[in-house]
Amino acid sequence: MSKASASLQPLYLQVKRHILDNIGSGKWGAASRVPSENDIVKSFGVSRMTANRALRELRDEGVLVRIAGVGSFVADQHAHAHPLEIRSIADEIRRRGHVHRAEIVALERVRAVAELAEDFGIAPRSELYCSVIVHFENDRPIQLEDRYVLPKLAPDYLKVDFNQTTPTDYLIKVAPLQEAEHLLRAVMPDERTRKLLAMKRDEPCLLMIRRTWTAGQIASVAQLYYPGSRYELSGRFRP
Repeated sequence: MSKASASLQPLYLQVKRHILDNIGSGKWGAASRVPSENDIVKSFGVSRMTANRALRELRDEGVLVRIAGVGSFVADQHAHAHPLEIRSIADEIRRRGHVHRAEIVALERVRAVAELAEDFGIAPRSELYCSVIVHFENDRPIQLEDRYVLPKLAPDYLKVDFNQTTPTDYLIKVAPLQEAEHLLRAVMPDERTRKLLAMKRDEPCLLMIRRTWTAGQIASVAQLYYPGSRYELSGRFRP
Protein backbone atom coordinates (compact mmCIF):
# COMPACT_ATOMS: atom_id res chain seq x y z
CA MET A 1 0.00 0.00 0.00
CA SER A 2 1.46 3.35 -0.99
CA LYS A 3 2.03 6.18 1.48
CA ALA A 4 -0.61 8.22 -0.32
CA SER A 5 -3.29 5.53 -0.03
CA ALA A 6 -2.29 4.79 3.57
CA SER A 7 -2.78 8.46 4.47
CA LEU A 8 -6.36 8.25 3.23
CA GLN A 9 -7.20 5.53 5.75
CA PRO A 10 -9.05 6.42 8.96
CA LEU A 11 -6.60 7.29 11.73
CA TYR A 12 -7.37 4.21 13.83
CA LEU A 13 -6.55 2.00 10.80
CA GLN A 14 -3.23 3.81 10.35
CA VAL A 15 -2.39 3.06 13.97
CA LYS A 16 -3.38 -0.60 13.52
CA ARG A 17 -1.29 -0.85 10.36
CA HIS A 18 1.74 0.58 12.18
CA ILE A 19 1.43 -2.01 14.95
CA LEU A 20 0.81 -4.88 12.50
CA ASP A 21 3.82 -3.87 10.39
CA ASN A 22 6.11 -3.93 13.42
CA ILE A 23 4.78 -7.34 14.46
CA GLY A 24 4.98 -8.72 10.91
CA SER A 25 8.57 -7.54 10.47
CA GLY A 26 9.60 -9.29 13.69
CA LYS A 27 10.52 -6.05 15.45
CA TRP A 28 7.90 -6.80 18.11
CA GLY A 29 7.82 -10.50 18.93
CA ALA A 30 5.40 -12.49 21.06
CA ALA A 31 4.96 -10.99 24.56
CA SER A 32 6.57 -7.68 23.49
CA ARG A 33 4.93 -4.62 24.97
CA VAL A 34 3.41 -2.28 22.37
CA PRO A 35 2.98 1.50 22.77
CA SER A 36 0.37 2.57 25.29
CA GLU A 37 -2.63 4.76 24.50
CA ASN A 38 -0.68 7.77 25.75
CA ASP A 39 2.30 6.88 23.54
CA ILE A 40 0.04 6.53 20.49
CA VAL A 41 -1.70 9.84 21.20
CA LYS A 42 1.68 11.61 21.34
CA SER A 43 3.30 9.81 18.37
CA PHE A 44 0.36 10.00 15.94
CA GLY A 45 -1.36 13.14 17.18
CA VAL A 46 -4.67 11.29 17.49
CA SER A 47 -7.32 11.32 20.18
CA ARG A 48 -7.36 8.87 23.08
CA MET A 49 -10.58 7.40 21.63
CA THR A 50 -8.76 6.63 18.35
CA ALA A 51 -5.83 5.03 20.15
CA ASN A 52 -8.19 2.97 22.31
CA ARG A 53 -10.14 1.74 19.28
CA ALA A 54 -6.99 0.60 17.49
CA LEU A 55 -5.72 -1.34 20.50
CA ARG A 56 -9.18 -2.74 21.31
CA GLU A 57 -9.73 -4.04 17.78
CA LEU A 58 -6.29 -5.67 17.68
CA ARG A 59 -7.13 -7.34 20.98
CA ASP A 60 -10.47 -8.57 19.61
CA GLU A 61 -8.69 -9.93 16.52
CA GLY A 62 -6.30 -11.94 18.70
CA VAL A 63 -3.23 -9.89 17.77
CA LEU A 64 -2.74 -8.28 21.20
CA VAL A 65 -3.34 -9.23 24.81
CA ARG A 66 -4.38 -6.28 27.02
CA ILE A 67 -3.81 -6.44 30.76
CA ALA A 68 -5.65 -3.81 32.79
CA GLY A 69 -3.25 -1.43 34.53
CA VAL A 70 -0.22 -3.03 32.86
CA GLY A 71 -0.42 -2.56 29.09
CA SER A 72 -0.85 -4.27 25.74
CA PHE A 73 1.37 -7.12 24.56
CA VAL A 74 1.84 -9.06 21.32
CA ALA A 75 -0.12 -12.31 21.53
CA ASP A 76 1.47 -15.65 20.72
CA GLN A 77 0.41 -15.84 17.07
CA HIS A 78 0.93 -19.62 17.01
CA ALA A 79 -2.19 -19.86 19.14
CA HIS A 80 -4.30 -18.28 16.38
CA ALA A 81 -4.80 -19.42 12.78
CA HIS A 82 -4.94 -15.80 11.59
CA PRO A 83 -6.19 -12.45 12.96
CA LEU A 84 -8.75 -11.90 10.20
CA GLU A 85 -11.78 -14.06 9.44
CA ILE A 86 -11.18 -15.28 5.89
CA ARG A 87 -12.51 -18.72 4.96
CA SER A 88 -11.62 -20.75 1.91
CA ILE A 89 -14.32 -21.55 -0.63
CA ALA A 90 -14.02 -25.23 0.38
CA ASP A 91 -14.95 -24.36 3.97
CA GLU A 92 -17.92 -22.28 2.79
CA ILE A 93 -19.23 -25.16 0.69
CA ARG A 94 -18.78 -27.77 3.42
CA ARG A 95 -20.54 -25.55 5.95
CA ARG A 96 -23.56 -25.69 3.64
CA GLY A 97 -23.38 -29.49 3.77
CA HIS A 98 -22.28 -29.76 0.14
CA VAL A 99 -19.33 -31.36 -1.62
CA HIS A 100 -16.34 -29.36 -2.82
CA ARG A 101 -13.90 -30.31 -5.55
CA ALA A 102 -11.38 -28.34 -7.59
CA GLU A 103 -10.02 -28.40 -11.12
CA ILE A 104 -6.58 -26.89 -11.66
CA VAL A 105 -6.48 -24.90 -14.90
CA ALA A 106 -2.94 -23.52 -14.44
CA LEU A 107 -0.14 -23.67 -11.87
CA GLU A 108 2.96 -21.93 -13.16
CA ARG A 109 5.66 -19.28 -12.98
CA VAL A 110 4.89 -15.99 -14.69
CA ARG A 111 6.53 -12.59 -15.13
CA ALA A 112 4.80 -9.65 -13.47
CA VAL A 113 3.24 -7.17 -15.88
CA ALA A 114 3.37 -3.51 -14.87
CA GLU A 115 0.03 -3.49 -13.02
CA LEU A 116 0.85 -6.63 -11.00
CA ALA A 117 4.34 -5.38 -10.26
CA GLU A 118 2.84 -2.18 -8.84
CA ASP A 119 0.40 -4.19 -6.70
CA PHE A 120 3.22 -6.27 -5.22
CA GLY A 121 5.73 -3.44 -4.99
CA ILE A 122 8.25 -5.31 -7.16
CA ALA A 123 10.07 -4.57 -10.40
CA PRO A 124 8.25 -5.31 -13.68
CA ARG A 125 9.08 -8.75 -15.09
CA SER A 126 9.85 -10.12 -11.62
CA GLU A 127 8.81 -13.73 -11.10
CA LEU A 128 5.47 -14.55 -9.53
CA TYR A 129 3.63 -17.82 -9.00
CA CYS A 130 0.21 -18.11 -10.61
CA SER A 131 -2.66 -20.53 -9.99
CA VAL A 132 -5.97 -20.68 -11.83
CA ILE A 133 -8.50 -22.99 -10.19
CA VAL A 134 -12.21 -23.66 -10.68
CA HIS A 135 -14.04 -24.62 -7.48
CA PHE A 136 -17.17 -26.75 -7.71
CA GLU A 137 -20.11 -27.11 -5.33
CA ASN A 138 -21.91 -30.43 -5.90
CA ASP A 139 -20.30 -30.56 -9.36
CA ARG A 140 -21.50 -27.05 -10.34
CA PRO A 141 -18.74 -24.44 -10.87
CA ILE A 142 -19.14 -21.76 -8.20
CA GLN A 143 -15.83 -19.86 -8.17
CA LEU A 144 -12.95 -19.16 -10.55
CA GLU A 145 -9.84 -18.31 -8.51
CA ASP A 146 -7.12 -16.47 -10.42
CA ARG A 147 -4.28 -15.91 -7.94
CA TYR A 148 -0.73 -14.51 -7.98
CA VAL A 149 1.69 -15.23 -5.13
CA LEU A 150 5.03 -13.71 -4.11
CA PRO A 151 7.50 -16.65 -4.31
CA LYS A 152 9.71 -15.72 -1.37
CA LEU A 153 6.73 -15.84 1.01
CA ALA A 154 5.47 -19.22 -0.26
CA PRO A 155 8.43 -20.90 -2.03
CA ASP A 156 6.75 -24.32 -2.34
CA TYR A 157 3.47 -23.00 -3.72
CA LEU A 158 3.83 -24.68 -7.12
CA LYS A 159 4.42 -28.08 -5.47
CA VAL A 160 1.13 -28.07 -3.54
CA ASP A 161 -1.68 -30.45 -4.52
CA PHE A 162 -4.63 -28.08 -4.68
CA ASN A 163 -7.00 -31.01 -5.06
CA GLN A 164 -6.28 -31.71 -1.40
CA THR A 165 -6.22 -28.15 -0.03
CA THR A 166 -7.03 -24.64 -1.25
CA PRO A 167 -4.60 -21.77 -1.88
CA THR A 168 -6.29 -19.82 0.94
CA ASP A 169 -5.78 -22.61 3.48
CA TYR A 170 -2.20 -23.25 2.35
CA LEU A 171 -1.18 -19.59 2.43
CA ILE A 172 -2.65 -19.10 5.91
CA LYS A 173 -0.30 -21.86 7.14
CA VAL A 174 2.92 -20.75 5.43
CA ALA A 175 2.39 -16.97 5.27
CA PRO A 176 0.23 -16.02 8.30
CA LEU A 177 -2.30 -13.36 7.40
CA GLN A 178 -1.50 -9.89 8.72
CA GLU A 179 -3.92 -7.75 6.76
CA ALA A 180 -6.39 -8.12 3.90
CA GLU A 181 -8.10 -5.80 1.44
CA HIS A 182 -11.26 -6.62 -0.53
CA LEU A 183 -12.76 -4.90 -3.55
CA LEU A 184 -16.11 -6.18 -4.82
CA ARG A 185 -17.79 -5.31 -8.10
CA ALA A 186 -20.22 -6.69 -10.67
CA VAL A 187 -18.70 -7.35 -14.10
CA MET A 188 -19.48 -9.09 -17.36
CA PRO A 189 -17.12 -12.05 -17.65
CA ASP A 190 -14.75 -12.60 -20.55
CA GLU A 191 -15.12 -15.70 -22.71
CA ARG A 192 -12.67 -17.81 -20.68
CA THR A 193 -14.38 -17.01 -17.37
CA ARG A 194 -17.83 -17.61 -18.83
CA LYS A 195 -16.84 -21.06 -20.12
CA LEU A 196 -15.03 -22.16 -16.98
CA LEU A 197 -18.01 -21.17 -14.82
CA ALA A 198 -20.59 -22.53 -17.31
CA MET A 199 -22.39 -19.18 -17.38
CA LYS A 200 -25.00 -17.93 -19.83
CA ARG A 201 -23.75 -15.42 -22.36
CA ASP A 202 -25.65 -12.46 -20.88
CA GLU A 203 -25.08 -13.38 -17.21
CA PRO A 204 -23.01 -11.02 -15.02
CA CYS A 205 -20.66 -12.24 -12.33
CA LEU A 206 -19.39 -10.99 -8.99
CA LEU A 207 -15.68 -10.20 -8.88
CA MET A 208 -13.86 -9.98 -5.56
CA ILE A 209 -10.28 -8.73 -5.71
CA ARG A 210 -8.44 -9.76 -2.55
CA ARG A 211 -4.96 -8.60 -1.54
CA THR A 212 -3.30 -10.08 1.55
CA TRP A 213 -0.25 -8.91 3.49
CA THR A 214 2.32 -10.96 5.41
CA ALA A 215 5.28 -9.48 7.30
CA GLY A 216 4.51 -6.06 5.85
CA GLN A 217 4.52 -7.28 2.24
CA ILE A 218 1.78 -8.23 -0.19
CA ALA A 219 1.76 -12.03 -0.25
CA SER A 220 -0.96 -12.63 -2.82
CA VAL A 221 -3.39 -10.92 -5.16
CA ALA A 222 -6.46 -12.95 -6.11
CA GLN A 223 -9.33 -12.32 -8.49
CA LEU A 224 -12.31 -14.42 -7.39
CA TYR A 225 -15.16 -14.71 -9.89
CA TYR A 226 -18.64 -15.99 -8.90
CA PRO A 227 -21.65 -16.64 -11.21
CA GLY A 228 -24.21 -13.94 -10.47
CA SER A 229 -27.14 -16.38 -10.60
CA ARG A 230 -25.56 -18.94 -8.29
CA TYR A 231 -23.81 -16.98 -5.58
CA GLU A 232 -24.36 -14.20 -3.08
CA LEU A 233 -22.05 -12.59 -0.55
CA SER A 234 -23.37 -11.62 2.85
CA GLY A 235 -21.91 -10.67 6.19
CA ARG A 236 -22.70 -9.39 9.61
CA PHE A 237 -20.43 -6.87 11.26
CA ARG A 238 -20.15 -5.27 14.67
CA PRO A 239 -18.78 -1.69 14.69
